[in-house]
Amino acid sequence: MLDLAKLAGQIPGISQHFKKEVAASRQRLERAQVLLLETQAKQEKLIELHQKWRDRLIFSVAIPIEPFDTRITIIPPPDRYSVFATDGSQIAPSHHEIAYCYLINVGRVMLHYGQNLHPLIDSVPEVYYKPEDLYVSKQWGIRTEEWMGYRRAVLETQMLAEIACRWVNPPGAHYDPNLALVDGSLIYWFLDGLPLEARDRILLPILEAWEQLRETKIPLIGYLSASRSTEAVNFLRLQACPHESPNCLANCSDLEEDRTPCQIIDPLRDATLWAYILEPGQRGPLWRSSLRILDLYGDSLRVYFCYVNVGTEIARIEVPAWVAEDSELFDRSLGIMLAQVSKGYGYPISLAEAHNQAVVRGGDRARFFALLEQQMIRAGMKNVGVSYKETRKRGSIA
Repeated sequence: MLDLAKLAGQIPGISQHFKKEVAASRQRLERAQVLLLETQAKQEKLIELHQKWRDRLIFSVAIPIEPFDTRITIIPPPDRYSVFATDGSQIAPSHHEIAYCYLINVGRVMLHYGQNLHPLIDSVPEVYYKPEDLYVSKQWGIRTEEWMGYRRAVLETQMLAEIACRWVNPPGAHYDPNLALVDGSLIYWFLDGLPLEARDRILLPILEAWEQLRETKIPLIGYLSASRSTEAVNFLRLQACPHESPNCLANCSDLEEDRTPCQIIDPLRDATLWAYILEPGQRGPLWRSSLRILDLYGDSLRVYFCYVNVGTEIARIEVPAWVAEDSELFDRSLGIMLAQVSKGYGYPISLAEAHNQAVVRGGDRARFFALLEQQMIRAGMKNVGVSYKETRKRGSIA
């Protein structure tokens, strides 16, 4: 139980800390705005510098595809279109439960506008209980809970491609605009440090699903709310570098990264900077991410991004290269995305509904294990029950 009386004494200190952070953030933003103007004047030269020295940089830099002063008002969506979205949730395995297994529940949403068609709003659960499901990741030193999260990403993407591609060619097919939405980033940077075999088991099925969307011409968007990325702001560090060449390994190898001379605006985030630049309904310049994991994606699936003022926040919008390179498709996709945000009162309604379908609440968890317990008893298993530790935690006398 949280003792609020003891906690109250710490609140003034927290308040003072955030007050100082607000002042420091304002100073960083002012410096960034000046640096942005300087960088804009030398944009092409800095891109060339990055191409030459990117292997010597100690930070990730996104490459601007459009001028820094790009401010484009997003066009309204068409009258008829369909949106597809998935999101997932899970029940983690526990040795204290009646059985060591885990469950992944994927919410699926298909919404049609201007077409007088019924939506699809449901969820699909998958239970993993076989040894090859539970312990396959041990050979690579990956915890089962971590592997479960990777498997969830695969299922979300595969089901998204399945419902979207199946819809495009039903009997009497029509070809109204479509959009597939993903909650979060399309860049699976956390897979970069995995052993090759483990990484391929996760990344390759995801890329195959994306390829299905590309072949069916269904644009894909990754929607990031409250993005913490600094990829675009890091491009300004090339201009802030006081050395003749941005060779971090030679010039700053003896310094900690947060003390290098180009860190004059750190830790300013991309979204914070573009919040002072973009008006509601506008997008900023398009960027190409340079994260190393994207080298495995292939040219058509490499990730591009931009920042959009959706009215309630600055959202980071990610798309595969084939979408970004088709300006008409890209603009239309952004229009549909913005309409989804409006219908969802600040967050895409299709993603919100997919989350609501996927989330596993306490009652759902209890019913799942109760159902499992019944089946185990019917199968003739004895001493079925949770551990004594779990029993005491659920029935505390305090």
